Amino acid sequence: MTDIKHDLGLRAMKALNVALITASFAVCWYLYYAPRLYSPFFNKGNWAIVALFALLYITYCKVYDALIISINQASEVLYSQALAAVIADAILYVVIFLLTKHVPHPAPLLLTFLVQVVLSAVWTGAARSWYFAVFPPKRTAVIYDKRPGLEILVSEYGLRRKFDILVTVSVAEYLRKPDDVLKGIEVVFLSGIHSHERNIILKQCIQEGIEIYVIPRIGDTIMSGAKQIHMLHLPILNVEWQNPPAEYLIVKRALDIVIAGCALVVASPFMVITAIAIKATDGGPVFYKQKRLTKNGQEFYVMKFRSMRVDAEKDGVARLSAGDNDDRITPVGRIIRKCRIDELPQLFNILKGDMTIVGPRPERPEIAKQYMEELPEFALRLKGKAGLTGYAQVYGKYNTEPYDKLQMDLMYLAHPSIVEDLRIMFTTVKILFMPESTEGIAVGQTTATKEPERNSNMANKNPWEFQGNAGSRK
Repeated sequence: MTDIKHDLGLRAMKALNVALITASFAVCWYLYYAPRLYSPFFNKGNWAIVALFALLYITYCKVYDALIISINQASEVLYSQALAAVIADAILYVVIFLLTKHVPHPAPLLLTFLVQVVLSAVWTGAARSWYFAVFPPKRTAVIYDKRPGLEILVSEYGLRRKFDILVTVSVAEYLRKPDDVLKGIEVVFLSGIHSHERNIILKQCIQEGIEIYVIPRIGDTIMSGAKQIHMLHLPILNVEWQNPPAEYLIVKRALDIVIAGCALVVASPFMVITAIAIKATDGGPVFYKQKRLTKNGQEFYVMKFRSMRVDAEKDGVARLSAGDNDDRITPVGRIIRKCRIDELPQLFNILKGDMTIVGPRPERPEIAKQYMEELPEFALRLKGKAGLTGYAQVYGKYNTEPYDKLQMDLMYLAHPSIVEDLRIMFTTVKILFMPESTEGIAVGQTTATKEPERNSNMANKNPWEFQGNAGSRK
C-alpha cells in the first residue's frame, strides 16, 4: 500500500509540474501569438499547439531526468527543467514563425521562459519538501566485496534523506549472519560482489520484499545485452557482443553524416573565430592531431583545436589533463575547453568515418596499453567505433575511474539502438554547462588505476575518489 501511495503521489506532483509549465506557455500563446497568426486557429488548433508544447516538455524532462526529485539534487532538477522548457519554447518559436509567416517578436516567449524558471524553482522546493516529509528515508544496508565506501558516496551526493544507512558489512560478514544483517532493512546496496554470493543475497532479499540496488561487475554488464531465446526446451540467454543489425549501422552512419555536416555549417563562425584567437595568442598551429584508437584497435589521428602549449609533452610522456590546475593549458584553451569548442574539429573525423557521433571516446594507444595491463577488459570497448560523445561522458565525469567508465561504455555497447544514440546526443547538451563533467585528475598523472581492492585502511577515506581517466583532453 505504501508503494502505491508513493507512486501515485509522485505522479500527481509530476503532473502538477507539467500543468504549471504548460499553462505559462498557453497564456503566452493565447494572449500574444495566437491573434497574430496568418490564418488564426479555431479552438482545436490552439489546443494542438499547447498539447505540442506539453509533449515536447514531457519528452525532454524524461531525457534529462528533470522530474526525479527523490535522488537528484534540487539544483540539478531545476537546471534540467529549465533546459527542457527552453528547448520546448525554442521549438515552438520555430512553429510560430512558420504559422505567422514572419519573424515573431521573441520577448513574450523569453518572459514566459523566466516565469517557467520561477515556477520550476517553486515546484522543486515544494515537491522535495513534500516528498521527504511524507516518505522518510528507507532503512538501508550496504554489502560490499571489492568496493567499500558506497555509504560515503550516498552522503556526498545528498542521498541521506532517501537512504538511511544503518548497516555496512562485507559479504563475508553477511554470510556469517544474514538474518541479523537484513533484519528490519528496506533497501540493500550490493557493491562489487561476485555472482555466487550475490545470488544468495538476491534470493533472500526478494523473498523478504527488500528493494535491491546492484553496482554491476563487467560480466554483469556484458550479460545485460543478452537476448532471451527458447531452444532445446530450455530458457537460454544468447550473448552476441557488438553484432548490431545492418539497418542500425546504415541509419547510424547516415545520421553521422547529416548531423556532422549540419553541425559544421552552424559551428563554422565559431570555428573561424577560435582559429584566429589561437593563432594570435602564441603563433602556434591552430589544430592538434593526436593518434587515437577506434573500432578493433585501428589507429587514426583525431583533430582538435590546440588548447595546450606547443611543448606540452616535450618529454614524450603521455599525460592526462589536470583540468583547471594544468599549467599547460593556454588562456584561449581554458575558454574553448569549458565550452567544448576544442572538440568541434572532430566533426571532420566523423565525416571521414574514423569516428561516430555516439560511441566510446577514443583513447591514446599509450594510455590504453597502461589501462589494459591492469584492466584487460578495457580492450572490450574497442569493439565499437570511437565517438564524439558517449554514455560515459554524459553519466560520468572526465576524471571518473577507468573501471567505471569501462562499465558505462560496455553498457552502451550491449544495447545498441538509434533511440539510445539520440538520447545520449540530447543529454550531451545538458552536460555542456556542468563544470564537474570536466574535472581533471592529479597533476602530472600518467597511469591508470585498477579496480579497487578491499582494504581495511580505507575506512576513513572515500575509495571511490579515483584519479583515473578514460580520455586525454589535449
